[in-house]
Amino acid sequence: MNVNEWLRAIAGLFVMASVALGYYVHPGFFLFTGFVGLNLFQSAFSRWCPMMSILRMLGVRE
Repeated sequence: MNVNEWLRAIAGLFVMASVALGYYVHPGFFLFTGFVGLNLFQSAFSRWCPMMSILRMLGVRE
C-alpha cells in the first residue's frame, strides 16, 4: 500500500471508531469525527496532511 491508500484507510478507521465511540460511550467523541473531516477538507485545498507526513517518516512508499 502507498501513502494515499494508507491515509484513506486510517481516516476511515478514525471516522468509524469515533462514530462508534460517540454513539456507545460519549457524544463528545463526535468532535473527533468532525476534526478528521475538517482535516481532510483542508488537505484538499492545501495539499498537505499531517498524517501523510507521519506515514512518510515511518517509511511508507509514495
